[in-house]
Amino acid sequence: MELMMMLGGMAVLLILRVPVAFAMLLPSLGYIAMAPRISMGMAVQRVTALLDSFPLLAVPLFIFVGFLANSAGLADKLINALLVVTGRVRGSLAYVNVNASLVFSWMSGSALSDSAALGSVLLPTMRRNGYDPHFAAAITAASSTMGPIMPPSIAAVLYAVLTSTSVAATFLAGVIPALMIFVALTLYIYLYARNRTELTAEAIPRSEAVRTLIGALPIFLAPVVLLGGILGGIFTPTEAAAVTAMYLLVLSFACRWITLRGLYDTLAGTAATTGRVMLIASVGALFSYIMAREQIPQQAADFLTSLTENKWVFLLLLNIFLLLIGMVLEPASALLVTVPIFYPIAQRYGIDPVQLGVVVIFNLTLGLMTPPVCLVLQMLAQVGSLNFGRVLKATLPLLGILFIVLLIVTYVPALTLTLPRLLGV
Repeated sequence: MELMMMLGGMAVLLILRVPVAFAMLLPSLGYIAMAPRISMGMAVQRVTALLDSFPLLAVPLFIFVGFLANSAGLADKLINALLVVTGRVRGSLAYVNVNASLVFSWMSGSALSDSAALGSVLLPTMRRNGYDPHFAAAITAASSTMGPIMPPSIAAVLYAVLTSTSVAATFLAGVIPALMIFVALTLYIYLYARNRTELTAEAIPRSEAVRTLIGALPIFLAPVVLLGGILGGIFTPTEAAAVTAMYLLVLSFACRWITLRGLYDTLAGTAATTGRVMLIASVGALFSYIMAREQIPQQAADFLTSLTENKWVFLLLLNIFLLLIGMVLEPASALLVTVPIFYPIAQRYGIDPVQLGVVVIFNLTLGLMTPPVCLVLQMLAQVGSLNFGRVLKATLPLLGILFIVLLIVTYVPALTLTLPRLLGV
């Protein structure tokens, strides 16, 4: 009875558009107040146990890196450098879009951050150069999905903490899937631009090109510092986050890319975002405890195994369910709601926890581009002053491509597991 009242209250609050954290927190506290043999002190203990985690320290550091990259204007410098590389290739700005998302994903770990930073620069630039602005928004949205999958991924850290999985392994597992997205989108751009002669950028003078590339070189070193340190065993993912943050901070001040006011805005944005993520994480811990107490994972597992004992069928059902959840909840919230339920079930089917993490994160990231919420598309439509419906229509072919990549990643575990196993993490 208490559980049904909690879930009903949560549903009502979500319909009323109460923030997800509070929509989960208030009914959960009501459950604890009504449930026998459970105290509020136990609830507090469960919440603090999750937050008392060294790997979780990486989250505010990666958030700081993302905000710092925006404040320092790294997106502008990155785009200019990549435009030099693409030169007069037909569709060059679209290629720059995808390449910039790939590089930027190594610093932000968030689809929303990537699309906001790059969209504000690329959408007006692509429009001025003859690109359909709705196509520009669509390709920006699709390429931003690499952010939560490619390390450093905030979602990967949260998943690893929730499941006691290696953060480094979860990071590395996302590299090949993210590169698959990159290749698929690059191929799509080639097919889109091959007959459009008007989509050719002007050649950049050699002296300016050399100056631009040299100026952007330190930015390209940031991913090397991050992943190289982890792979080399020099530091943990959490320490890597701290080193990368310090590297970009020193670089930004040394090159005068950021002012004290910009640093203040970065710290304020980091604090606000970290507070939101940690609140969701703490509420998720409480929700997970209640689900475990009510034996929901076990009941769900029994139900699914009664439907099928085939893990491939289970993975298909899991993908469908996660996509539906991702349509209405943002990834961090959805992750904390779904993982405690599906992680024990996946273990019954013999699914590797690292592969499961990539599949879950991939699905929930796609939710940012699917109706009815479409957070990334809504934001890009606002940034570019575009019609949301037309942006969504332009995104549909790209969603189809991403779904195909998702299915390949789901059913070919070697794509996620080879790199972590090869490097022994």
